[in-house]
Amino acid sequence: MSTTEERTAILSKEETIEAPSPEPTTTTSLTSSRGGNTHNPIMSSDSIKLLIGAGGIYSAFLYYGSLQEDVFRYTSSDGSKFTDAWFLQVLEALANVVVGFVGMQIMGPTKNIPLRMFGISGASQVTAKACTSLALANGLSFPVATLAKSGKMAPVMAGSLLLGGASYTTREYLQVAAIVGGTAVVSMGKKKGGSSASTTLGVGYIVMSLVLDGVTAGFQKRLKKETAEAGVKPKSYDFMFWTNLFMCGTALVVALGLGEVNSGIGFCVREPEILAAIVKFSICSAIGQSFIFYTISNFDPLVLSTVTTTRKIFSVLLSIFLKGHTLSGIGWSGIMMACGGIVSELQAKASAKKVKV
Repeated sequence: MSTTEERTAILSKEETIEAPSPEPTTTTSLTSSRGGNTHNPIMSSDSIKLLIGAGGIYSAFLYYGSLQEDVFRYTSSDGSKFTDAWFLQVLEALANVVVGFVGMQIMGPTKNIPLRMFGISGASQVTAKACTSLALANGLSFPVATLAKSGKMAPVMAGSLLLGGASYTTREYLQVAAIVGGTAVVSMGKKKGGSSASTTLGVGYIVMSLVLDGVTAGFQKRLKKETAEAGVKPKSYDFMFWTNLFMCGTALVVALGLGEVNSGIGFCVREPEILAAIVKFSICSAIGQSFIFYTISNFDPLVLSTVTTTRKIFSVLLSIFLKGHTLSGIGWSGIMMACGGIVSELQAKASAKKVKV
């Protein structure tokens, strides 16, 4: 799966020549005249950078996913639950705006950036994220939601086929079928006595989120084109700041219109435990986003895809083992099917990369 954050980071990598280029992965071995051991400081440097980037992404987003699930599974003493998804997006985007602004000041802001497509892309992206939160708020389990989001290629393929001019390999069809089919099997494979079954409304929201992911990808391509035509090359934190600023603004307008600002603040005041979880959730989002930009600025996009894809698989497994989800044998077969599709998609990307090289 390629998250919206990952796509934004990859877009910034394509647009930014100021970002550090990937270090060479091969060097001439240095051997002493006495036949001593080889020494490769560049490989060592790359290993450390990968450890920092991957470790940061894993740490931040594994905890991020756990906190997101905690927020929407929390039940207060009076039986009420937190359902203010747009209010949550305001706080998450705000944390990213703050970190993006600081990073932009350190790296130096890029002037004359065309902001129209940033606004459109940001609005689309935050709506997709809000739909994911609404899916969780309406009964969709975290493992099912995470697996479903990994199948975002399905709406992209459907749209391309309907509009014409697209063709896909049998392998690509099988990968999407495995992810979508496996997710469906997991949603139906809960043991009795486990957490509540996924609701129709929750499924509807996750489908809407998937569609919006595809729409956001299209807007980000147009953003790349507009910045190139304007002769502007935004840096990583320019993308982080401006995208999240428009995300925050969009979420705030919707939250105010739905009355979620008052209800969200009220719930947090009554339930300090939820407020603490939301604050940590927002901080993890901003930290994780920074590590994504760090990784993409030092390595090929395939490395980032590998890290984020495997992170999602671990998020699903951690949720099952730590959050009390119980699956039947059929449910576990669905997990294996969906993860197989995800890994196959990742392996196909790696093979395509080798062919290009």
